[in-house]
Amino acid sequence: MSQDRCLSTLADIGAGRHFTAAAKKRLWSGRNVPPVLDFDRARFGQLRRENATRISISGIQDKISLRLDKNRLVPTTANGDYILKPIPSLEGIECLADVPANEHVTMQIAAQVFRIPTAANGLVFFQDGAPAYIVRRFDRSAETGGKLHQEDFCQLSGRSAETGGPHYKYDSSYEEVGELLYRYCPAARIAALKLFRLIVFNYLIGNGDAHLKNFSLLESRDGDMLLSPAYDLLNTSLHFPHESRTALECFRDFETPQFSAHGFYTAADFRELGRRFKLPLKTIEATLAEFRRSAPAIKDLVHRSFLSEGARLRYLAIMKDRQKALEIE
Repeated sequence: MSQDRCLSTLADIGAGRHFTAAAKKRLWSGRNVPPVLDFDRARFGQLRRENATRISISGIQDKISLRLDKNRLVPTTANGDYILKPIPSLEGIECLADVPANEHVTMQIAAQVFRIPTAANGLVFFQDGAPAYIVRRFDRSAETGGKLHQEDFCQLSGRSAETGGPHYKYDSSYEEVGELLYRYCPAARIAALKLFRLIVFNYLIGNGDAHLKNFSLLESRDGDMLLSPAYDLLNTSLHFPHESRTALECFRDFETPQFSAHGFYTAADFRELGRRFKLPLKTIEATLAEFRRSAPAIKDLVHRSFLSEGARLRYLAIMKDRQKALEIE
């Protein structure tokens, strides 16, 4: 476990410290929470099996819910404030041990480089040194601790495993995501740019699993449904190199000439998607230009990350390939 960089922001810190003051405030509400868990991976597995039907966290990755008891993180089946994700216990995944560090650095890139609102997150460790990704839940009221109303885009579109089969999360397009945003979000004109930036980010960073359940609307203090902070961001191509570049098609029944020529999405596709999101052309072009020139800042965070050296090189190679795609007109 490194002593020279923050386990949340990856900023340089002094020896013996684990989190910057700002990270500690955002992640732990200012508490001094040790980064080593009081339970081991075997106990995690037992808790996961015992509570699999009771903890309402979707997805196939191993995870449990945690809460703070004074300054210690403890498992809970109700009113959890954190989600813990260790190294998955799945087979056939490349760079398996790098999964927690991958999600961590990708979330930090989104927040620090592109100013995308994200859930507070960091890394913690089991007693044997194995890392786990931890994320603070954003669907909790800061005032009351009660659960805020949240609906993902599967729910907004009326899709479920019962109505759409096992691949219901992928049976859509980013064009439809934008249409749903305009239907259910009162501030859609503002949120559309945030959504567009998040979709382009997922493409740039190699996230081929940004499906309908990975976008949500969250109830605000005023009762409006707004685009939620980003979550579940990681470079999935690092672990599944042969997967599709995107979880959803960009458009429902349309292909740009550039996509027909190249077989993958380029600047022309995202320019058209932005137009269908009702964004001004000037805003679309500024966004694409920002993502094209982001490599130095991304490289800095990847090199500071807790990825293994081999995973760092592959992560950056995937990002470079996507950046080239965004340069094709």
